Amino acid sequence: MASRLLRRERALNVWPGYVDALTTLLLSVVFLLTIFVTGQFFLSQEISGRDSVLDRLNRQIAELTDLLALERSGRRTLEETTAALRSNLQESETERRRLQDALTADQGAQGKATELGRQLDVEKGATNRALSQVELLSQQIAAMRQQLAALEEALAASETRDRESQARIADLGSRLNVALAQRVQELARYRSDFFGRLRQILGNRSDIRIVGDRFVLQSEVLFAAGQASLRAEAGPELDRIATAIRELNRQIPSDIPWVLRVDGHTDARPISSSAFPSNWALSAARAIAVVQYLVGRGIPPQHLLAGAFGEFQPIDTGTSDEAYARNRRIELKLTER
Repeated sequence: MASRLLRRERALNVWPGYVDALTTLLLSVVFLLTIFVTGQFFLSQEISGRDSVLDRLNRQIAELTDLLALERSGRRTLEETTAALRSNLQESETERRRLQDALTADQGAQGKATELGRQLDVEKGATNRALSQVELLSQQIAAMRQQLAALEEALAASETRDRESQARIADLGSRLNVALAQRVQELARYRSDFFGRLRQILGNRSDIRIVGDRFVLQSEVLFAAGQASLRAEAGPELDRIATAIRELNRQIPSDIPWVLRVDGHTDARPISSSAFPSNWALSAARAIAVVQYLVGRGIPPQHLLAGAFGEFQPIDTGTSDEAYARNRRIELKLTER
């Protein structure tokens, strides 16, 4: 019984040994892994350092290769230069021997050398004169450059003045436009007064009409058929018109260039007589007759204008007697000169 218990105790005490063995084995494995990782780290550092050294060595090798290429190129250049110098030396030696032979063969070489020296002196003199001329030309070019700079400055100043002048001209133009617009407005106001006054004077007569900005008087009111002499009955009508124009002349400032345009018109039927060879001549004579009558009634002639249109500005394109009568007319228009 006692031995059985002893065996059981011994059997139970085996496990701590196993645990210790396993712990020792695990610690050994961990130690080995630590050593392996440490070794890998130092190995990677060493490899990285070797790579840096290798890159530096490669760069040095590349630099040495470039230097070697430059050295080879320089050596080739030096060899080519040496070969050229040797060739020149040989040519010089050949020329020297030729000259020596020529000097030996020709006793008059000294005289030729003297002549060549004199020619060389002449050439030197010509060269000096050419240099002097070049110096003079250089001075002239410098002076011309200074003049050109002065001209450019003057041109710039002139352009500046021109721009200022253009600005002043534009300002004056705008002022002139404003002044002209004011004058036109003043003339329009006086034209309106003139129309109102003539409406009051002439009344609502059927033979005197207003068309746009013009007073239209039928020719039969003023003239006989085919004639340019004013009827006696036309005097009162034209006198009233002259009175209105004289009053208007006193009201309009003298600096406003106004005129009363008197236009003569005929119908489309042609006229041909010794006095009036065409409708133009008849319309012009009638307009001039009205203008002369108004001058005789005190209207300043510089404010009167006689125009002739003949049959070319009809207000009625019909061919009836009524249309022809409407087209035979005298038109009065107040306008600017």
